[in-house]
Amino acid sequence: MRIVQPVPPVSGLRPDVHTGKVALVTGGGTGIGRATALDLAAGGARVVICGRRPEPLAEAAKEIEALGGSCLTVSADIREESHVTTVVDRALDAYGRVDVLVNNAGGQFSAPAEEISPGGWRAVHRLAVDATWAMTREVARRAMIPRRSGAVFFIAFSPRRGIPGFAHAASARAAVENLAAGLSLEWSRYGIRTVCVAPGTIATGSLDDHYTPEDRERWERSVPLGRLGRPADVSGLISFLASPQGSYITGTTVVVDGGADAWGAGHPVPDVPHHLTTPDSSPKDNP
Repeated sequence: MRIVQPVPPVSGLRPDVHTGKVALVTGGGTGIGRATALDLAAGGARVVICGRRPEPLAEAAKEIEALGGSCLTVSADIREESHVTTVVDRALDAYGRVDVLVNNAGGQFSAPAEEISPGGWRAVHRLAVDATWAMTREVARRAMIPRRSGAVFFIAFSPRRGIPGFAHAASARAAVENLAAGLSLEWSRYGIRTVCVAPGTIATGSLDDHYTPEDRERWERSVPLGRLGRPADVSGLISFLASPQGSYITGTTVVVDGGADAWGAGHPVPDVPHHLTTPDSSPKDNP
């Protein structure tokens, strides 16, 4: 029987490792974004979190302040460029700098590739790629390049592997991984590091909301460590990468998935949908 070792949810870094830094986390009200904001705040960083829903942001801010940290919340839809500008304006007005940017916001839906409409494709890429780039460029130009320092992290689930039902999301993640690598070649001269963090299947609230216990059990069987990831597994890594100990890491992808990438898919190729075998079938369009 496989023995699963528990992972401590609290960072082992010094409590002052991020003192003096300001971190901006998109999608910071829930899941990995929330855990990352908490980890960075626990290390002494002042934190800015943004997202579309104010309630989760407020709850995350309370947790950060309970740690003795400082947190600014900004309700924003970063798919809109004006909202991106507003987020950075608020961060710079409040704290005067941004040292760490965590591009965590994202969204997707499941659909057979032939049923993904142009609108559905654009909706996913608009958030995962376009908004990520807009935020990265705004923070770099206004905060990091002038100071000749900074660290930018891109969260991209499984960017190197196609996923059935998620052709649009998988391609967006691959674009983000390449963006991290490409920017390191241009922005290292400014002292800016760019790293892609690639989580495996992480047990967040949204996972429980959208998938069955059977799905979860199947995924667990495909992970050599025998369990799904926790948000703290990812946030602890980001906190380390943002620290002085991670200062020589840039332009690469760090996979945090319990060994799933090394194992491979771990289950048979998915069946061909029945309608694809019907000669007179035609692709559907998303509403």
